[in-house]
Amino acid sequence: MIPEFNESEELIKYADSNNLYLDLVLQLKKDFALANLTLDLPADCNPDELKYLLQKNIQFLIEEKFSDFLTLLYIVDLPENTARQILDTEKQNISDHYTFLILKRVWQKVWFRKQYK
Repeated sequence: MIPEFNESEELIKYADSNNLYLDLVLQLKKDFALANLTLDLPADCNPDELKYLLQKNIQFLIEEKFSDFLTLLYIVDLPENTARQILDTEKQNISDHYTFLILKRVWQKVWFRKQYK
């Protein structure tokens, strides 16, 4: 059964400890590329940097390129009702919530690929 997580750091550390961190990073880059976006991550990006850099990219997209952000959500295959719930609430730091949801969905892709390879 796929592990459940409550926060980005927990998910990233689990992926790292199970030798799936690189797969997670590669899938994130692939999804960004499919949305015609660039996710600039250094080759030696550690798990703490990943969350920070991903959140900064998400924040920029929300504030400056919202249509590109929506395209990314579509490419990542984040359920529309989940994405809408965050937009409809007055939560602080929306980018942090979307970062977690995107990481969680990308993790599902990586995990399923490993399980059923």
